[in-house]
Amino acid sequence: MEKVVDTPPIKKDSDAYSSKIELAYNGSREDLDPYVPADHRPLESNTSSFGALAHLLKASLGSGVLAMPLAFKNAGLLVGVVGTMIIGFICAHVITVLVKTSQQLCVEIKRPCLGYADTCDLVFQNGPTSVRKYAPYARELADWALAVTHLGACCVYVVVVAESFKQVSDVYGGPNWSVTVFCALTLVILIPLTQITKLKYLVPFSAMANFVWLTSICISIYYCLRSPPSLSSRNLSTSISGLPNFISTSLFAMEGIGVVMPIENEMTKPHQFLGCPGVLNIAMTAVVALYAFVGFSGYLNFGEGVRGSLTLNLPQDEILAQTAKILVACVMVLSYALIFYVPVDVIWRRLQEKIPARSHRWGMAGLRLFGTLFTVGLACAIPRLELFMELVGAVCLSIMGLSLPAIVETVWRWGKDLGPYHWILWKNCLIVLFSLVALVSGVTFSIKSMIDNL
Repeated sequence: MEKVVDTPPIKKDSDAYSSKIELAYNGSREDLDPYVPADHRPLESNTSSFGALAHLLKASLGSGVLAMPLAFKNAGLLVGVVGTMIIGFICAHVITVLVKTSQQLCVEIKRPCLGYADTCDLVFQNGPTSVRKYAPYARELADWALAVTHLGACCVYVVVVAESFKQVSDVYGGPNWSVTVFCALTLVILIPLTQITKLKYLVPFSAMANFVWLTSICISIYYCLRSPPSLSSRNLSTSISGLPNFISTSLFAMEGIGVVMPIENEMTKPHQFLGCPGVLNIAMTAVVALYAFVGFSGYLNFGEGVRGSLTLNLPQDEILAQTAKILVACVMVLSYALIFYVPVDVIWRRLQEKIPARSHRWGMAGLRLFGTLFTVGLACAIPRLELFMELVGAVCLSIMGLSLPAIVETVWRWGKDLGPYHWILWKNCLIVLFSLVALVSGVTFSIKSMIDNL
């Protein structure tokens, strides 16, 4: 979870000390003893650069990779590849902007580390006088965008689990129930699982889930490459009306900004997170390459019939394919329990002061139960996986992943350094404009699709 950590005992790292001093406000501070945030982080913040890279790859290579063939269906093979690289570049840039702003802010206000919502709030508090009154709104917007994004992802996971088990049940003579019924049945597992309040109890399952997830992706890629048709049988590009859905689905799949700040905050050498090569650039290059490859090969093989999760397109009559579906379903159940912590934390921070301390345990249990029932109920109401992904990507990730970092950088640099001819201002205006177009068009097409499928 993202949190502000009070200044603990100083830990020394002589090898990186000079680099960290240079990082301190990019060397612009003239203090004889500049504040270096990394030297004041908690002793338990000991993640190496390699460990941070592993965490970032793990967080980015989630369910979204199996959704990329659907994105390519809306754009075409050629436009899909080019578009994936462009969106990947934009996502990497806005993450860089957010992290760099947070690091400079830590130097300015002498704090060891900051989360996403804290950065948005404090940038406005320390910005021009005219925008300081908007600081609480910036924090609320960041918090709720993060919470709603993860709630939407929970709904996606429920639908993936339900559709996977339904397909296996249909093949092996199980009950002929609808996807809605299978969505409801996930409550049998999710209710007790989401009552686990300590993340450490889920660590062994999470480690196992990573291996299982990799196995299921490899199986899916095997089926994509087994007997692909010719390129001429697929669209290289589609009509412009498909681009909003492509952008929304790609943002949902690729955007990992919610986990970036917690990972950077745990690094012993945060100056290695950015730059070239840098942890972020290495991770995003690998993510974009894998996403483009899976999207290209998945759409090439399954064409217009591609589903919201690639495993749902695998053959019904082969044991290996059915195994992949079950593996993905199991991973989704465990992933649900992990990402469910984010919205619960956002809501609980606003409720706990209104509930007597002696009732906190029951209040948390009730909140977790209500949240689980809400997400599963929403999945039952709209059991169309691709509609969820497009809507969540259009609304939340356009705001949280694109607009807010650009606005935060602009506020932070206002009156200080906006570059020659204020190019940083114009660049951020283009990012905000792009996010608004993605938001409006994505929501419009998603709602239209929902109405058409009622």
